[in-house]
Amino acid sequence: MKAGTQDGYDGQAYDAGPWVPRTDDLGELGRAAAGCRGCPLHAAATQTVFGEGPGRARVVLVGEQPGDREDRAGEPFVGPAGGLLRRALEEAGLDPSEMYLTNAVKHFKFTVPEGGKRRIHKAPDLREMTACRPWLTAELAAVRPRLVVALGATAGRALLGGPFRVGEHRGVLRPFPSPDGPGAGGAASLPDAQFLATVHPSAVLRAPDRDAAYRGLVADLRVAASALRG
Repeated sequence: MKAGTQDGYDGQAYDAGPWVPRTDDLGELGRAAAGCRGCPLHAAATQTVFGEGPGRARVVLVGEQPGDREDRAGEPFVGPAGGLLRRALEEAGLDPSEMYLTNAVKHFKFTVPEGGKRRIHKAPDLREMTACRPWLTAELAAVRPRLVVALGATAGRALLGGPFRVGEHRGVLRPFPSPDGPGAGGAASLPDAQFLATVHPSAVLRAPDRDAAYRGLVADLRVAASALRG
């Protein structure tokens, strides 16, 4: 198997921190992220896929990592899962154009089966999530949303730190953790923000009962819509 990673990384620690500028300008952050070499994933990916959306969005939605289409386009959530997410947001009463969309990991991690051509998604590991966390923290600090939505377990772990099961948290509003709080995992300082977890839209596409899974996603996003009206 050919993997979209490199083992060893010359003995260096995985850490994007040295590439993250001290700024709350999303444009500057995005330009800096394009040159990030904080972990080996950059070597095989086409490009960094940074977040997109209004600089003062009230909601930030965090997924796992860019997929094949996102990697080629350089934009988050432009593949089938992104289309489903936008449809669910609209059905829940949220305007997708007013959301800030990003991922816990900014490079596409994949494998290519021997003799094949199609790049197969591979979940990022803890070292890669931890390495990329400074970018996510910087995005949240720049946008300062009222609500942060974790799309799936990887996003939940990246945002809260430690083990995270979507089923134990989904659809329930909670305060966003302080940077010094237990399990904060290096979170940005968002003292007035709330946190909500739901499934990743790609999980809906893979679900045996896709209609039921989609309804569950919409129901969770309606909680987010209600929180913004409150």
